[in-house]
Amino acid sequence: MTETVLKPNGTIVDVPGIKVGHVQDDKALTGCTVIVLEKAAPCGVDVRGSAPGTRETDLLNPINQVDRVNAICLTGGSAYGLDSATGVMRYLEEQGMGFEVGVGVVPIVPAAVLFDLSIGSAKVRPDAQMGYNAAKNASKKPVPQGNVGAGTGATVGKLAGMKRAMKGGLGSASIRLPGGLVVGAIVAVNAVGEVRDPHTGEILAGARDDSGKIRDALSWMIEQSSPQVRPGTNTTIAAVASNANLNKTQANKVAQMAHDGLARSIFPVHTMSDGDTIFALATGGVDASVDLVGTLSAVVLAEAVANAIRSAEAAGGVPAYRDLQKQAKSM
Repeated sequence: MTETVLKPNGTIVDVPGIKVGHVQDDKALTGCTVIVLEKAAPCGVDVRGSAPGTRETDLLNPINQVDRVNAICLTGGSAYGLDSATGVMRYLEEQGMGFEVGVGVVPIVPAAVLFDLSIGSAKVRPDAQMGYNAAKNASKKPVPQGNVGAGTGATVGKLAGMKRAMKGGLGSASIRLPGGLVVGAIVAVNAVGEVRDPHTGEILAGARDDSGKIRDALSWMIEQSSPQVRPGTNTTIAAVASNANLNKTQANKVAQMAHDGLARSIFPVHTMSDGDTIFALATGGVDASVDLVGTLSAVVLAEAVANAIRSAEAAGGVPAYRDLQKQAKSM
């Protein structure tokens, strides 16, 4: 297999059956991203961070009955943002999409939130209407990246406090193999740790010192007597998807393996201050091993994390990767 084949160069909508929609409030710096499935599909989930905010994740346990979902909601607003999934359900019900219960349908919409209340307005959070609109906006258009949807108010590099943080954002990537397998990822990067290029190890965004330069996360951790970040005020949330023929149990394994992508691009990851959560979707159509899908999911997710940082723009007084690049070129 050549390096060209393995280079992620698309977005998650390249996966057949996947559409994505966003809504954001650029003033309040928060937003919502919805992955809509054209046809209900198996889904798994794996939660690694110690401060998660989620909805309908128990349903994805292989021992539970419902084995397919209609959409995934990724949103800002901390636990308040879970309201946005209600709006997604309302939109899907209007389209007749959901689990048939005899007297109608119940749309299955697992959700995960990130904490973005420290930037913009803490009083404005994604609500049911925002979720409805994001679902309605879902399309096959390439996913916009950076300050969009759930990544609008995302920040990273907060080990030394918000005043030294940098802008996070939304990122996506995909890989297409010659045999027809397509694997994609979408992620809202709001980590307490720094973000690194998964290929070179270069720190793209992290906690800045008094001169404005990024200082590595481990140095901050060793020197601080106590963390400068409040517990539960971070989290990277993501979904990976493929057109592989997988069941719910296998999708859960893919979600577990996909976390390697976060480990390759975020340091530290899965901390007490993060609620890192990954969903894995399988729309079907191509036979592929769980190991292959899981491995490629980690590859595209790591790429999506880097894309989020490179695409982000300064907001709320928090500088972005692009700003540091401009400063370096002007010196």
